[in-house]
Formats: sequence, structure tokens, C-alpha cells
Amino acid sequence: MNEDEAALLFHALSNPDRLNVIRALVIAGPTGLSAGDIARQIGASPSRASFHLAALSEVGLIHSERQSRSVLYNIDFRRVAALMTFLMDDCCNGSPDLKACCP
Repeated sequence: MNEDEAALLFHALSNPDRLNVIRALVIAGPTGLSAGDIARQIGASPSRASFHLAALSEVGLIHSERQSRSVLYNIDFRRVAALMTFLMDDCCNGSPDLKACCP
């Protein structure tokens, strides 16, 4: 991941509702959540939740899958991990002793 891509992802995460969406999907794990469940969990109207889901989908942090009449959303754990790795790779100037604080 390069700086431009990381900045794009951080921009998408710069909203408290979007952070709450990500946290809800992390907790849900691979089963994901429906748009309605996400809206309820973050305390947003369906249209507001949809707006945030679209923004997170656009940058590839989440993806959706239609199942019957519902749309399930899942987090892209690899993409989130790549962002965290981007931040932590050079932690503590590479010192193994200091870097141990950040598993």
C-alpha cells in the first residue's frame, strides 16, 4: 500500500459513523450484516447508513453481496490489515524490542 492509497482509506474512515460501520462489521466477522442491521447498530436512518456504506464500498474497505431480498455487507479484512501494516511496518524504527508492544 502506498501513501496515496492509505490517505484515501483514512479519508473514508474520517467519519464517526463510518468507523462504527467498520467496527460493527469487524465484530460480525465473516457472516457480515445486512444494511438494516448496520443502520440500527450505528443509530442511523437507512438512507444515511446507505450513504456511508457506499463510501466504504467505493474505497474497497467493505463489499456487499445480495442474498435473496437482503444485501449483506462484509469487511475486507485483507484491505484493513494492509492499512494497519502500512502504519505499523516501520514502528519504533524496526527495533524488535520496541515493536513487540504492537502485536
